[in-house]
Amino acid sequence: MTFPVHRPRRLRRSAALRDLVRETRLSAAGLVYPMFACPGANVRTEIASMPGVCQQSPDRIVEECREVADLGIPAVLLFGLPERKDATGSEAASARGAVQRSTEAIRKAKLDLLVITDVCLCEYTDHGHCGVLEGGSVQNDPTLALLANAAVSHARAGADIVAPSDMMDGRVGAIRGALDERGFADVAILSYAAKYCSGFYGPFREAAQSAPQSGDRQGYQMDPANAREALREVALDLEEGADIVMVKPALAYLDVIQRVRERFDAPIAAYNVSGEFAMVKAAARNGWLDEKRAVLEILTAIQRAGASIIVTYHAKDAARWLKNC
Repeated sequence: MTFPVHRPRRLRRSAALRDLVRETRLSAAGLVYPMFACPGANVRTEIASMPGVCQQSPDRIVEECREVADLGIPAVLLFGLPERKDATGSEAASARGAVQRSTEAIRKAKLDLLVITDVCLCEYTDHGHCGVLEGGSVQNDPTLALLANAAVSHARAGADIVAPSDMMDGRVGAIRGALDERGFADVAILSYAAKYCSGFYGPFREAAQSAPQSGDRQGYQMDPANAREALREVALDLEEGADIVMVKPALAYLDVIQRVRERFDAPIAAYNVSGEFAMVKAAARNGWLDEKRAVLEILTAIQRAGASIIVTYHAKDAARWLKNC
């Protein structure tokens, strides 16, 4: 029997050979660490469903940001919790909000970090929806001005990038226009362009205290069954001025990430969301899988699918592991 000339195993027989031919090279440079800012001082409250992740006051946010920067992670994504909630989420645009104060504190500390701020109303409204609620339905157009005002307040505080996650139609254009009119033309927009109505957001809603008080978000977040629709959403957001587009969640939507990467010549982000994080943490704590190996495999898969930017609660651990590889 004549054996085939081609033996793919030749390039797998040592770590040096495997490293030499590796197609996808994961690094901390493409990671973004999400953080939850809350009012007060010296507050640090761990989130039960997300081990190691906390709600923190701006002073404690800065402390952790020093660690993040030291690990070589280039950016943080800030979510905010308000002192009080109301029907229109008015505190989202407050100059004294937790996100705004945390952004200012990071800037004052002169940390080598990009600050990305989430722009949405769900954490700030007393009904838990991402926009103005009338008759049980979220009103698209009245919500746009509120989102734009929040984005401008983040830019004033020093945000490098604002990230609208609400899924209202036209919000990228509204935010771009407001930023440009107020002298923030250099502030970039990372749009949650293809954000699905997913069952993987549960732990986040505990962390951000943002669960809807009634109904659900199927009327504005995307149907998990649709992939072609994601391409339309991305195209619209890019036309309106988005600089970076995101697919969320990541693991159940690797095919969508790949389609977006193949279609568009723009930076692609993906969000390795709270439920995905919590599942790995729970399995690791029960001894059912090797956490390091599973996390690095997951992040590599997300990058392999086409995301050059990965938002993940695993960022600090992954950065440590990659540094020691």
